[in-house]
Amino acid sequence: MSINTTNYFARRQQLMAQMQARGGGVAVIPTAREWIRNSDNHFPFRHDSYFYYLSGFNEPEAVIVLVTTADKQESILFCREKNPEREIWDGFRFGPEAAAQEFAFDAAYSIASLAEKLPELLSDAHTLFYSAAQEPHIDSQVQQSLQAVRDKGRSGIKAPSISVDVRELIDEMRLFKDATEIALMQRAASISAAAHTRAMRSTKPGKFEYELEAELLYEFRRNGAQAPAYGSIVATGANACILHYQSNHAQIKDGDLVLIDAGCEFDSYASDITRTFPANGKFSPAQKRLYEIVLASQQAALECARPGSVYMDGHNAAVRVLTQGMLDTGLLDRNKVGSLDDAIANAAFRQFYMHGTGHWLGLDVHDVGDYRASTAAEKTEDTRPYRQLQPGMVITIEPGIYVRPAENVPQEYWNIGIRIEDDILITADGHVNLSRDTPKNVAEIETEMAKP
Repeated sequence: MSINTTNYFARRQQLMAQMQARGGGVAVIPTAREWIRNSDNHFPFRHDSYFYYLSGFNEPEAVIVLVTTADKQESILFCREKNPEREIWDGFRFGPEAAAQEFAFDAAYSIASLAEKLPELLSDAHTLFYSAAQEPHIDSQVQQSLQAVRDKGRSGIKAPSISVDVRELIDEMRLFKDATEIALMQRAASISAAAHTRAMRSTKPGKFEYELEAELLYEFRRNGAQAPAYGSIVATGANACILHYQSNHAQIKDGDLVLIDAGCEFDSYASDITRTFPANGKFSPAQKRLYEIVLASQQAALECARPGSVYMDGHNAAVRVLTQGMLDTGLLDRNKVGSLDDAIANAAFRQFYMHGTGHWLGLDVHDVGDYRASTAAEKTEDTRPYRQLQPGMVITIEPGIYVRPAENVPQEYWNIGIRIEDDILITADGHVNLSRDTPKNVAEIETEMAKP
């Protein structure tokens, strides 16, 4: 087995151990579908993250089935048959026999045989581990298979009587990154850091947002990243106050700030970096004032990025610095909102900072994993305490300020949008900033932009 295949095999074993602890049963995990873009053209295929996490297999039309009983554990892959004619048009296929060997499955069969074999596998299984309403065509296949087993009830064969969302079991596994995953995420972040730096250097008033996006994409692909991890945001001037702006068509003007939120995906793992910088290479006094408030708020959050901190500690620390800055600059009127504690308690800061300070990062840019602790006493989502950070977790830290024109808001700050975001690995003794190579403070940015 290769190192990567060993990791995928070990993850399947870990999942089957969890299934065994719940009485055993059958897990069904499909990959994503291919989607038509238009006519007979498809969108580029991207596997389902759960499926890939357990297999490393990157072909469409595939399903993993894991079987656990009191005396047996078996991992099975259903995939496309070899087809030399289709491979001429669409590319290489492993086929079941080679896939079983290459990806360390106990057995592999044609995807066309799933309808026949799944009822056999589900017969007398204790629990069905499956996430419904994700892939409707597989939902239908699972329901038909369950019915086929129920139809054998007079023969003493039973269908699973318990259903468990298998993704909830995998979520907790995916939340903690192993050494291979961390290396891939570091590579993704390093490529993205170079792309942000390239975009900074190429920025000039008169260019268009899409020209900077092109610089990002070029740097991603030339370094081996397969795709952007999400739609790149390149927002100049007032567009930076639109959180999910993606038109990327406006012309950059002298005196604008440019906000770029972009990251590549490298071998399926995401990066997510945001930088904000002046189009002409020099921050104005008002821009610098707000920028340094956001930078200080990120530093406050970074100081909470360590084992034992509660997930929301970083957000709360950032909000406190941001709100104080809003009061100091007159974005918030003390006569109206009161003290710092009053402004936080009343959420007055949300006029200029309306999102959270981060999220999990991994195979998905907004990665899976529960943000709240699992406790017996508190069951509802909004009453459970936030969980503590632990080594192996990766989070983003991304505070910002967004100033839209409004009455009683100082005009010098109008249409300034600033966000600073880094990718942070929690370690045993603190954290590592995976995106540390991206210019961030005022001096670094202005120096970088002055280079030819």
